[in-house]
Amino acid sequence: MKTICLVVVCFLFMAPLAWGQLRVGFYSSSCPKAESIIRQVVQQRFGSDRSITAALLRMHFHDCFVRGCDASLLIDSNSTNTKSSEKDAGANQTVRGFELIDEIKKILEAQCPSTVSCADIITVATRDAVALAGGPNYNIPTGRRDGLVSNPSEVDLPGPDVSVAKATKIFKSKGFNANEMVTLLGAHTVGVAHCGFFGGRLSNFQGSGAPDPTMDPTLAAKLLQTCGTTSEPITQDPTAFLYQNTSFIVDNQFYNQILQKRGILQIDQALALDSSTRPVVSSFATNGMAFQQSFAKAMVKMGKVQILVGNTGEIRKNCRAFNPPK
Repeated sequence: MKTICLVVVCFLFMAPLAWGQLRVGFYSSSCPKAESIIRQVVQQRFGSDRSITAALLRMHFHDCFVRGCDASLLIDSNSTNTKSSEKDAGANQTVRGFELIDEIKKILEAQCPSTVSCADIITVATRDAVALAGGPNYNIPTGRRDGLVSNPSEVDLPGPDVSVAKATKIFKSKGFNANEMVTLLGAHTVGVAHCGFFGGRLSNFQGSGAPDPTMDPTLAAKLLQTCGTTSEPITQDPTAFLYQNTSFIVDNQFYNQILQKRGILQIDQALALDSSTRPVVSSFATNGMAFQQSFAKAMVKMGKVQILVGNTGEIRKNCRAFNPPK
């Protein structure tokens, strides 16, 4: 009898096997200073640019939710990669922080050549940036390897106006439940969004001629001054903070904001209105410690999505390019 292995079943069966090959302190013998080097570079950057936390959180999410946490997002298009790369997909046009990963990789290659993966650099750097911004400081297992494919056609990330039901389905396909989805979207406690992602909510929502009724009118009026109307937009697609108060701090205040109809992105606001997610939002809004603990666990879990370990993939010498064929 032939054995038929469905994709989802195979993923669920193989994932724990791969996770088991990750471990905290993976580089303790091969590159003992690896994590301290990453931390020092991130700390230096954070000192001059606190927005790097949001940038790394977004990079980490956009990488892990396509082919898994394999640094495929970092690949540049070039003469040998004529089909372009994930970086060229529309959803990734505003992802930033690549030069920070380059800086870390350059130092690590000088210290321990061909040892520390770009995928691990993203994961550890994000953890360190979260801690610097007041978030949890969690242990992250390492041992990931870098992917050998980067295809823009595979980039299918949830957009800012996706429904809660659709977002839940997408997160579930990656192994996350609704609680974990609400937790991870709490990363919107830091960072900004371009007006193009939410401007339709401000003055002519779904052709109504009025702002989105689920947005606080005072906030809509304020954002309209920043963005302009859809008929007369302000050039250069300006940005607004996703959370208007503690914009550089990883805390639970994002959840209080969306309960007050002050969510910038439509999906964020919907979390506070949908019956399947509102209880989680309310819980985190009143219990900052619960959010911090849940966020740490969810980030560790996200760092394990469809990882490459052992002899799969490679350890890139340059995070922007696949290694030359041997």
